Amino acid sequence: MRVPRIRRSALTATAACLVLATAGTLALPAAAATAATADGPLLSYVVNTRANHGQTQKAEREVRAAGGTVVASYEQIGVVIARSADPGFAARLRASRTIDSVGASRTAGIQAGGAEDVVEEAELPAAAPADGSEPLWANQWDMRQIGVDRAHQRELGSRAVVVGVLDSGIDATHEDLAANVDPALSASCLSGRPDQSRQSWQPTTSSHGTHVAGTIAAAKNGKGIEGIAPGVRLAAVKVVDDGGFIYPEYAICGFVWAAEHHFQVTNNSYYVDPWMFNCAGDPDQAAVSEAVRRAVDYSRRNGVLNVAAAGNENIDLAHKTVDVSSPDDTDPVTRPIDDSCLDLPAELPGVVAVSAVGVKGDKSYYSSYGLNKVAVAAPGGDARYQLPDTPDHNGRVLSTVPGGKYAYMQGTSMASPHAAGVAALLASTHPWAGPDQLRALLIGQADPHACPAGDYNPGGTGLYKATCEGTEGNNGFYGAGVVSAAKAVDPSRG
Repeated sequence: MRVPRIRRSALTATAACLVLATAGTLALPAAAATAATADGPLLSYVVNTRANHGQTQKAEREVRAAGGTVVASYEQIGVVIARSADPGFAARLRASRTIDSVGASRTAGIQAGGAEDVVEEAELPAAAPADGSEPLWANQWDMRQIGVDRAHQRELGSRAVVVGVLDSGIDATHEDLAANVDPALSASCLSGRPDQSRQSWQPTTSSHGTHVAGTIAAAKNGKGIEGIAPGVRLAAVKVVDDGGFIYPEYAICGFVWAAEHHFQVTNNSYYVDPWMFNCAGDPDQAAVSEAVRRAVDYSRRNGVLNVAAAGNENIDLAHKTVDVSSPDDTDPVTRPIDDSCLDLPAELPGVVAVSAVGVKGDKSYYSSYGLNKVAVAAPGGDARYQLPDTPDHNGRVLSTVPGGKYAYMQGTSMASPHAAGVAALLASTHPWAGPDQLRALLIGQADPHACPAGDYNPGGTGLYKATCEGTEGNNGFYGAGVVSAAKAVDPSRG
């Protein structure tokens, strides 16, 4: 399957973010009044209008009049999620003065599919460590790198803090996660609207979300591993479908859900499909960017700090030139890109974009980067060029996977939850802090890491050559530096 960023319904009264479709029709302008046909693949669309009840209702009626169906409406941000099999659907809506923009959120027809993640499992030792530490702690080089052992002498995280894991679901039966997953705050967004049934947000074909969750908040219980903030709560928000895709409507639903349920932090170890970069010059991609931006901004205004993976393509996000992998749900094409083309959600305002480092603290060979794009760096693993002196000698990151197991993965997918976990500790020790304050604290307490001298060329082959720009305290590889759990709970400790 396409693994997100490892490259890469029942509604409750509390789900106030969702306004279901209303009846009625509204005549479209004469030029757009051609009868709708259904002779193309069934596609999902984002339809952007003004963010109020009346305008959203008008947009819903115009969607129906254009031959579409309404899946969900988020009137707080003025976004309607619609479906249509008519190739002329978007063009008809773009002729309406009610609609700001409309765009297809995928290039392939809606369908199911998928396969298992490929993960490298780890075995529990025959006997627990004599010092009382977690059985697999010796292999958690990543936690020691950012001072989690020192942080836990002072703070494990507050139960008042909720971290939303926008991913492929969390195995809430895992003994290292069961105590921290809050079912009341968990939901699936795979239809574009939230479904709180327990089965809907459990992992199916992917272990990715469970792995991410363990890094953030695996319990300190002597069972397996130790997370960064084992005292906080986790909310599983399923935005990865069985094909491994995170389509815009899934992410939009997830961010609005986080806002409405007052999460302090979300982790987003993915980019929004099907375009690695959504470009302003394309009407579909521009509409998607606007809809996702509105959802992210709404969550931020409602107290949520969003943390996201920078990407695993070794791309300089500050100097984009070409995209060779999009659209990833049909046939990718090579296309020129520029600064108007955004990696969603990592490049949106207020989002903490995270690059990956290995055990030596250097940029992971695969990690994307970019001056004033990457905010901070965190352990993501590098099993090719940076190997630890641990029992397993595995340079990837060890965490939880479904079925009560543990496994190694690497990627900025693994770096992002390290930053989210440290943000959760900061939210615990600074309960007054809003998302902008938390972002500033996370950046301010990172350990600065200077650029390497000359070009970075791990392995000497030129395959992963990269150029770092900036100063020790703000550069393209590491942003402000590598996150520090130790300094998050006590700035005097380094």
